[in-house]
Amino acid sequence: MTDQTKGLLITFFGVLFVVPDSLFVRLIDADAWTIAFWRLLLAGGGTAVYLLLRSGTAPFRAVFVTGRFGAIYILGIGSSGILFVMAVSMTSVANVVFIIASLPIFAAVFSRIFLSEPFSQRTLLTMAAVVPGLAVIAYGSGETEGASLAGDLLAFALSAVFAAALTAARHARGTSMVPGVAMGYVLAALVVWPFSEPLSVPASQVPLVLAHGGFILISSVLLALGPRYITSAEVGLLVLLESVLAPLLAWVVIGEDPGVYALIGGGIVVGALLVSNIVVLRRRVGHKKQQT
Repeated sequence: MTDQTKGLLITFFGVLFVVPDSLFVRLIDADAWTIAFWRLLLAGGGTAVYLLLRSGTAPFRAVFVTGRFGAIYILGIGSSGILFVMAVSMTSVANVVFIIASLPIFAAVFSRIFLSEPFSQRTLLTMAAVVPGLAVIAYGSGETEGASLAGDLLAFALSAVFAAALTAARHARGTSMVPGVAMGYVLAALVVWPFSEPLSVPASQVPLVLAHGGFILISSVLLALGPRYITSAEVGLLVLLESVLAPLLAWVVIGEDPGVYALIGGGIVVGALLVSNIVVLRRRVGHKKQQT
């Protein structure tokens, strides 16, 4: 199996395991802070135990060696874990995942600011298409049942914070950031703990809580490993699957209608990013053919 095939399979399954994330938030009978606490503690603690049993403390020390970049990644990943649950609890699933899909735009901006990477013409054109799509989603929050502008703003913050974490990880690309996921989630769980009521979850809901944590654990590890073998464009194409499948899953299972504005705006955002990533892949394939 080639590295590319390995990376595609790892990332694909990572995306599949994260698709039900927002549905779990809807199904678990607990407040958002409590859901966030268990989601973060189970996923982060499980990842930490696995790494400690497999490799000891060495992977964690490696993240600390990266200095401020590792710290930014840990804080960004932890914060995004909290923001996701809060956003889903306040607005529609479709709005959250479509807004999160704009993450590459935030990443491009941060890369320009902090890594001095210039905007390509493709990036500028993608931004020009994505921004109106996000505006349509935000406008529709006042018209769609279950959606709210406050929740949309949290989703925007989530997208920006996660993009900052990924930008920091790119600066330390020689180091596996899986331990950073574990540390970020556990740290965030400790921050959330005073605001949550962990023991208030009904006994009938415990299997859902455990499944939620397990799904996020598996997804977090796979999505941290996959991009080490494939390009960011390939990762971007696969991650777009969540933007399509998560609202559909919520619609089928609990009847949550995404609303026409979310579908139109989300279609613009996902379509623009889809075209952008395909252009990158076509150029890369053409370049390889020229070299051979």
